[in-house]
Amino acid sequence: MPHAHFGVEKLRHYGIAVARVLTVCVCAATLAGCYSVREPVTPADFDYRLRHNIAITEGPRTVELFIGTSRGGLNGEQRADVLAFANNWRREATGGIIIDLPSGTRNAVAAANATHEVRAILSAAGVPPTAVGVRPYRPADPGKLATLKLHYPTLVAQAGPCGLWPDDLGPTVNREHNENAEYWNLGCATQRNLAAMVENKADLVQPRGEVPPYTGRRTTVLDKYHRGEPSQTTSPDKDQGKISDLGK
Repeated sequence: MPHAHFGVEKLRHYGIAVARVLTVCVCAATLAGCYSVREPVTPADFDYRLRHNIAITEGPRTVELFIGTSRGGLNGEQRADVLAFANNWRREATGGIIIDLPSGTRNAVAAANATHEVRAILSAAGVPPTAVGVRPYRPADPGKLATLKLHYPTLVAQAGPCGLWPDDLGPTVNREHNENAEYWNLGCATQRNLAAMVENKADLVQPRGEVPPYTGRRTTVLDKYHRGEPSQTTSPDKDQGKISDLGK
């Protein structure tokens, strides 16, 4: 009987040891499985400026002029459009101007005559003649009125596309939900609007250089200060800036 009792105790201790080993193995396998499916967290997961970064590229700036078949020149609004186009070219262009002239259309002759006036306006606005080129084109739809197109390359800022939802916003087993990360589309519209509103796209990358200050008013104020006179702006008529007689 004592030998039988000793055998039972030995089996019981052996079973406990085996259970402990199995428990450790199961925990290790569980932890290993969790670690294997976990993806590294990058800064783009939490910063919308990296997730929807603004890219600065070169794109065309275009103005279209509708030239009728029986018209050989520009009207007043079209002349203003060409002049504004020339002024914008001097300020922001990164290349020359290309004029697309319709060919083989009903208004081809009228558009060719209008091209001479366009080049004259560009030259008068300060665009060198060597920076303007003309190339013929045939419209895809001959039934539509072919336009006289003016192009020049300039800096273009773009962000997006927006409206992408790669992950579910509701509770899921994905890492984004468990870590309370921002959803993918957050900040995309803000970045896209900012890229469209900034006039000088280079301002998104670096600040502008300083220009000499206006010293006219500064000199006047310092002269009055040196003479011991009041430096504020005075008007001979104290009521000159009023827009109402209320209170008189």
